[in-house]
Amino acid sequence: MKARTIIRFFGFALLGMATMAQAAPLVVLEARGINLKPGATIDSARPISLKEGERLTLIASTGVTIKLRGRYSGPPLAANDKRQSLSPQQAIDALINTRAARSSSIGAVRSGGNAVPVPDPWLVDISRPGARCAREGKQIIWWRPVSTGAQPFVVLPIDKSWRADFSWQDNQDQMAAPRLAKLDGTKLFMISNAGQDSVIEMNFIPDAGLSDIVLAAWMMEKGCLQQADALLLAMKKQNSLTK
Repeated sequence: MKARTIIRFFGFALLGMATMAQAAPLVVLEARGINLKPGATIDSARPISLKEGERLTLIASTGVTIKLRGRYSGPPLAANDKRQSLSPQQAIDALINTRAARSSSIGAVRSGGNAVPVPDPWLVDISRPGARCAREGKQIIWWRPVSTGAQPFVVLPIDKSWRADFSWQDNQDQMAAPRLAKLDGTKLFMISNAGQDSVIEMNFIPDAGLSDIVLAAWMMEKGCLQQADALLLAMKKQNSLTK
């Protein structure tokens, strides 16, 4: 083998090793027109092709959201993209800044921009309309910000094809939703609580072992700002404790 050929061979080998080292998994949040399910992962350095009308939304391990539209051909994220190398604290700070920017956008109040903080990111606030997030296959936990006083509330799908009646007990602020088949797959609920009717849009996140940073980014993309706030606060506290 000639010296030039050997040098070229090792040059390609080193380039391939560098690309592999820089590659990172991206989580599929949403895919339209292509055979990828939410929660699946793809390689950030592996080229993909999208046809006209196809869309793909991905989340990096640093919480960065990548939105691609067809026609598109190439890797989802450039190997030299600095957003892949954020530290955990930088990733949290970036998400908090994104969250702050969205709080001033239209619809942020309805989605949870100025809502009462939830004590746990997976509690579903039924006192106000907007988007909520829940883990796929996990029991939904209803929550109300004021726990004093017994009070009934009603849950219906948006088409009102069925009805489920519940009742808060005095000093109760959380209630596990029953594991009913009619709740499965339902994304729009009407909640009648304390004399007010609220439409809640449920977004189910696949239980795929996703990191908290990816989960927070997912919540923000779906408009579950109230729950994203709770998760970001928990991460910020945890990160400060580990320093």
